[in-house]
Formats: sequence, structure tokens, C-alpha cells
Amino acid sequence: MKTTNTIHSALVVGTQSGCGKTTIMLALLRYFQQQSCTLQSFKAGPDYLDPFWHEKITARPSYNLDTKMMGEEACRQQFHQHIDNTDIALIEGVMGLFDGATGVGELGSSAHLAKVLNVPVILVVNVKGMAGSIVPLVKGFSDYAHTLGITLSGIIANHAGSDHHVKLLENLLTTHQLPPLIAWMKKDAPSLPERHLGLVQPDNMPAPDFSSHFQVNKTALYSALVLKKSESIVLIPSPPLLKNKVIAVTKDETCCFMYPANIEWLQSMGATVVFFSLLNGESIPEKADALWITGGYPELYAETLAKKADWNSLKVFIDADKPVLAECGGAMLLGENLIDLDEKSYEMAGVLPFSSVMKKRLVSLGYRQDESGICGHEFHHSARINDDNLLPCFTLNRGDRGIRYKNLRASYIHWYFASAPSIAAKWFL
Repeated sequence: MKTTNTIHSALVVGTQSGCGKTTIMLALLRYFQQQSCTLQSFKAGPDYLDPFWHEKITARPSYNLDTKMMGEEACRQQFHQHIDNTDIALIEGVMGLFDGATGVGELGSSAHLAKVLNVPVILVVNVKGMAGSIVPLVKGFSDYAHTLGITLSGIIANHAGSDHHVKLLENLLTTHQLPPLIAWMKKDAPSLPERHLGLVQPDNMPAPDFSSHFQVNKTALYSALVLKKSESIVLIPSPPLLKNKVIAVTKDETCCFMYPANIEWLQSMGATVVFFSLLNGESIPEKADALWITGGYPELYAETLAKKADWNSLKVFIDADKPVLAECGGAMLLGENLIDLDEKSYEMAGVLPFSSVMKKRLVSLGYRQDESGICGHEFHHSARINDDNLLPCFTLNRGDRGIRYKNLRASYIHWYFASAPSIAAKWFL
């Protein structure tokens, strides 16, 4: 591998979920943007929503890096593939630093990703009501990170009460020879809107302006970022398993959950990707050989879908035995109806004899792996009913086995295609 340009990079992670790491990540992206830096963002873990907000600021796709779902080498390749001609590469962590699929700092955790990529960690701490306690907290995180071969290079305080509070925290960290305070967010900073699957999609909403609330020690901040040479990854070309295939992909406010890497993978396999919108009443493009119905928020647009979606186009395509993959919210569209939290029922495509019912609590969450080896993730607040007599399409130890009908595969799982290229390709042939 030959080296190319030099960049500054780090992984921004929290002590636990809800400490404000996404807010801090966006503030950092905006700060570096104002410094006229070229940015590339990434998201640890399988989440779709945080990357939407990254892209809102950078105007570039934000790529997922997940050592559990993708594997170590794929994470390295994904990272280095997308940081050429970049000044700053920031990765937003997942949950707390050491939280992963299992154990402490193991597979799927931010800590494991930091080790795989050899980047330092910037720790976001919610300091509301905190003074001296920051010392044992940071020392514990720093010492444990060290045992894993990870460097905790800086601390960002969220919900700082005042300049005096910041100075107190800064002095405490310095006195106890701990990683320095490199930035802080004031307690009255705007927050990001949320809903049941996490953050609200930005859509036409502007990213909050944190500039008057976010303060940076510029010297300390740049010192906390590793000066790293991007590597020109030499990829072994894969056979174009989908050469000359046209794959229609749903893309609108309803169907928006798709990993950018999956789109790029389809194209690398030789496929032409064409987007269309069910929400806007568009039919499946006539030239399409296969269809991918992506996940999203059908429950928020159920009334519009019931009135405007071209369900007949879907039925004709599926009944013609053409290949179709439907994921999570996309699979919900194929049932007879969707019942929201107010128990209102909306007519869906009626391709399959089941109903989708929204629940107030999380129904299922976790990584999934089919016996074929392909990996994915499941996360939803709805459940299928009246689907007992339908044939499954996946073989799993845990998770939704889905529904097979003709050449259609529909389930709650979002798959990462590159985890098993030959298997994913077959779904579109």
C-alpha cells in the first residue's frame, strides 16, 4: 500500500448513550468547516440517522464502520477509501466507548473500532452537576482504554454550566495529569429533535447553530487528533455479478434507510441504480430488472402512502417473479395494512397477507447473521400479525426470518451487502 495525503482524525465517543456525542460531533464538524477544512465523517455502528445529520453539514455521505457487521478489514478499507483529499476525518462513536455486541470494548464497540483504525479517542462527558468526579471518571476510561491499546487524547464537556465551571474542570484534569479539556458545550445549547428510532431526519430542517454555545481550545483540539497518512487501498476487483442489471431503489422520506456503501457496492457489481419514490406516487421504472424497497418511516406517512402509492406497480413486478428485497419499513409496505399507535388502519400494497402494528416500545434490536454468512441489523417498533402460514426467507439463530414469496424476500433486517457479496448478488438476480 502506498501512502497519500496526511489527515487529522479521531473517534468522538461518549461515556454512555445520551451524553450528547451526536451534538458534539455536529459542533465539531461545523467548527472545522468554518476553518475551511475538507471533512469526511463516519459513524460507528449500524445507525442510519446520525449519518443523515453529518451529511447535512458536510454535504458528503457519512459511512458506517462496524466491526461486528462488516469485519475489521472492511472497516479499514471503508475508512481509507473515503479520506483521500480530506483534511479532517471524524468518526462518531456508538453508545459508550466500551459498549459493543459483547464484553467490554470488544467486537462492535467504539473501542474496538478505534484499535482497528489506530485512531485516538475524544471522550464526551456530560458534566452537568459534576466537578471533582470528573477525575475518577476520566481516569477510569483512560486507564482501561490504555489496557486495550487505545489512546484517550482529549475530553469534551457537554452541558458546562459557566466559564468558572469550565476552568474548574480544566484545572482538575491538568492537576491529575489526565487527558486535557479540548472543548465544551454550554448547558443552554439547542438540542436535536428525537423520535422513536432515534433522531428525527434532518430533511429540510437546518442543523442547529451551536457556534455561540460551543467553545474550543484550538491548540489542544488539534493535538488530540492524530496526524495520519491515508492509505491507498488496493482492492482486488470482484466479478461484476450484477453486470448490466438495472436495480430500482426506493428513496424518499418514507424509504430512506440505506447504507451509502450498499449503493456503491451495487454499482461496483456492475449494476445501474435508479431511484424512485412510492410516496410521490411513482411507478417502478420500466427498465428495472430488480427492486430494493429500503426501510424508513412508513408509519409517519401511512395516510399519504395509502392514497398516492402505486401499489399495482409493486404487485405486477412481484407477481412477474422479478427479484425483490424489502427491508424493515419497506417490508411493512407489502402487507395488507399498517395500524398506527392511535389504532388507525391504512391500506398498504396487499401483496402479502399480514398486517403491521406499531408498538409503543421497542420490539427487536440487534445484529443478525443468516446461515449463508451475510450480516445485518434489526431495529423496529412494529410487529407483523397474521403471518403464521407464510414461508420464511432467512435462517437465523435469532431475529426475523422474514417472508419468501416467489422471488421476493421481505424481513425486518437491514443487510450489509459486502459482508457476503455472492449471497447479496443472488437476491437481485
